[in-house]
Amino acid sequence: MDPTARPPGGHDAEDIASAKERGWRDLAPIDGAYQAGEITVAEWHSAVLDVIEPAYLNGDNPRAQSGHSGDETRWREARGLLVDLLPPHGGTFLDVGCANGHLMESLTNWAAEVGITIEPYGVEISTALADLARSRCPQWAHRIWIANAMGWKPPHRFNAVRTGLDYVPTDLRGAYVAHLLDYVVAPGGRLIIGVHNEERDQTTTQDLLQSFGYTPAGTATADHRHPEIQYKGLWLANA
Repeated sequence: MDPTARPPGGHDAEDIASAKERGWRDLAPIDGAYQAGEITVAEWHSAVLDVIEPAYLNGDNPRAQSGHSGDETRWREARGLLVDLLPPHGGTFLDVGCANGHLMESLTNWAAEVGITIEPYGVEISTALADLARSRCPQWAHRIWIANAMGWKPPHRFNAVRTGLDYVPTDLRGAYVAHLLDYVVAPGGRLIIGVHNEERDQTTTQDLLQSFGYTPAGTATADHRHPEIQYKGLWLANA
């Protein structure tokens, strides 16, 4: 989620912002407090978790427990492009911020449809959500860790790692990407960033990564229900 991407002013701009990220009204004040120096990084994570955790846990279906408000068709429309970002040979796949494990399940099935076999893993900062993922996916319970991915060093590295940049404050995103590439993504593997919602004619996430010195090796897009927005994802190669 990226509340800082909210465009300024106007009904149309607010409509686009809401379509891009439904929770920005709740999360933007937390970013503002951090940027003003009123809270620490640890307090930022805690405050974001206080918003996200109950919303996900109160969901009445697997998609809602993964932060998605649509039905199964819209879930696939919004997340299916991740298949195009996977290594063609598959391998181990880590979902950072795995919530209830539903994306781990879905992506494993979607990849199999096109002949890609992945072995899913997850890491989740919320103990309650990790417990839910372990109970929903008992076959993968031993593969789901509780940790803050910023600074976490897993027991082994992965062929593909998916994350969002909004999992850390804006000023730490470059360091976050560097950490994942150095300690979490296997050499020769892929760091997948997405899915994020952006205006069709903008490349905000790609531009940000390039400002950190990273050039995406591949991208994917899919249509959003809002005509001015697309679902987008990209991947970085780990040398």
